[in-house]
Amino acid sequence: MDDTPAAKAGILAGDFITHVDGESLQGLVLDDAVEKMRGPIGSEIIITVVREGTPEPFDVSIIRDTIKLTAVRGRVVGNTAVLRITTFNDQTTSGLKEELAKALEELGGMENLDGVVIDLRNNPGGLLNEAISVSDAFLEKGEIVSTRGREAGSGERYNAEAGDLVNGKPIVLLINGGSASASEIVAGALQDHRRAIVVGTKSFGKGSVQTLIPLRGDGAMRLTTARYYTPSGRSIQALGISPDIVVNQPPPKPVDPDAAAVETSAATKERTEASLRGAITNDSMTDEEKRLYEEELARAEESAKLRDEDYQLAYAVDIIKGLTAIAPAQP
Repeated sequence: MDDTPAAKAGILAGDFITHVDGESLQGLVLDDAVEKMRGPIGSEIIITVVREGTPEPFDVSIIRDTIKLTAVRGRVVGNTAVLRITTFNDQTTSGLKEELAKALEELGGMENLDGVVIDLRNNPGGLLNEAISVSDAFLEKGEIVSTRGREAGSGERYNAEAGDLVNGKPIVLLINGGSASASEIVAGALQDHRRAIVVGTKSFGKGSVQTLIPLRGDGAMRLTTARYYTPSGRSIQALGISPDIVVNQPPPKPVDPDAAAVETSAATKERTEASLRGAITNDSMTDEEKRLYEEELARAEESAKLRDEDYQLAYAVDIIKGLTAIAPAQP
């Protein structure tokens, strides 16, 4: 989860925790293992982690804190709005609209927006009505999702209403193996309507509907009663959503503490025409044209830096930029 103690310490989805403060977790049920990791805010915990691709287990220090979930976070990369949805709760749709509005204000209006990246990686799902609402925010019409039970006629169908928050601008949607349930509903709806290009790795495959049945006393039973189906009639259950473009996330590179101290020598610096002695200056551009050119170059360099931070996200932003570059000019 974003902005949590584990994320700040560098823990990744898929890491396998073997020890807590040197004590093995082998044989413990999940609740007991979690209880060992809880503790006072501000206290330290050392967990031992096994990670695929790393030959030896390693220790990670985490400072405990209160975990606060923010449903949607937004940012602008170049001319692309990136909307990171971490969960589907009662604040997701409103948060999505708020973060998109902030991005458009930063860009100076809808006309300056190239497109949107919706990041649903490691989003475990949540409220069905919020998944439908988020899908509807980018669709003009058509089915979003349907449910089908064992008996004929027991299912439900949910359709989109007119209105697209980004007026048909390109959308790239990011998923991975941690994207489940409500995330898969959104991905499936936008993919089937060809409203978004889905990028990343196959989603989790949680496509079943549970109903809570109250029992006598204080008990209840949760019973699986139906399955979700995408607009094209695909069942999500156990299969998940397959991305249009498969992009794996490379493991993070180990940080070299000495690398930052190494200064770039004159011999390794990039040589250009402008760096040569006596080079002819470009006086065919006005000051305003030069300013716009430098701003565009800065945006391109910002996107390039993102590849080291988050390769999948950078790939998604590059797709938006490419689609915008070949889009026909508006009359």
